[in-house]
Amino acid sequence: MEFFTLSLLNGLSYGLMLFMLSAGLTLIFSMLGVLNLAHASFYMLGAYFAYSTSLLLGFWPALLLAPLLVGLLGAGFEKYCLRRVHAFGHVPEMLVTFGLNTVLVELVQLVWGRGPVDYRIPAGLQGPMFSLFGTPFPAYRGFMVLVALMMLLALWLLLTRTRIGLVVQAALTHPEMVQSLGHNVPQVFMWVFGGGAALAGLAGVVGGNAFVTEPGMAATVGSVVFVVVVVGGMGSLMGAFCASLLIGIAQTFAVGVDISLFGQVKVSQLAPLLPYLLLVTVLVLKPQGLWGQRAD
Repeated sequence: MEFFTLSLLNGLSYGLMLFMLSAGLTLIFSMLGVLNLAHASFYMLGAYFAYSTSLLLGFWPALLLAPLLVGLLGAGFEKYCLRRVHAFGHVPEMLVTFGLNTVLVELVQLVWGRGPVDYRIPAGLQGPMFSLFGTPFPAYRGFMVLVALMMLLALWLLLTRTRIGLVVQAALTHPEMVQSLGHNVPQVFMWVFGGGAALAGLAGVVGGNAFVTEPGMAATVGSVVFVVVVVGGMGSLMGAFCASLLIGIAQTFAVGVDISLFGQVKVSQLAPLLPYLLLVTVLVLKPQGLWGQRAD
């Protein structure tokens, strides 16, 4: 019972952090049709910006400033670079975002070095949140869950209960009509891209000190985030949420299982492969994703 409960809580916290990452990528793809290969690099930048900001101002100002800086960088990239190749199709867009990913990784290594930085959990969130069967559950894990749930609620309210959300959703399906009503559709797309980058930056702020902040962190989570988006259904925010929880909980349970399957191979050793096995299974059985819609 102890193993089940703690694994479930740890899986929820890890899955919700994956959702913070995949939500921005899902919004960008659903609005612009761009598969942003640099999305995980915005996550990395969020962690590094938060590290530098926290040294000067503390963690709580960094929690607000770092995603804002990443969002502005993303909006500027969409306006001055990505928009210029949008008319040439998806392949040039992917190449441009792949190039941005490479540039950002190199810049991070030049500025902060090739090794990990000492980005620490704030003192107020260190220690256990509660103890379960004598095993403490970290307070910072609970904070990660709270931030992810607040982000989900804010996205839902923004997209369904505000005028901004109405314009964004209308621009997705009827951009010409929105343009004729006086709204600047390219500017809407720019801020959506910036907002998606800011969500990745927020995940970096929250996850960078819980895990490791180093130049390889983008490559570590990048492939898993794309698995989440594809499994959930391209462009489906609810699909990204459910797939994130599914993958997070499955991986966390697998890590703690000490059972051999094929001779000396244990379930815990196969845990890193679980997202990709799930991806292959979903693509075979339902290519549009678990919550995606088949194109007409």
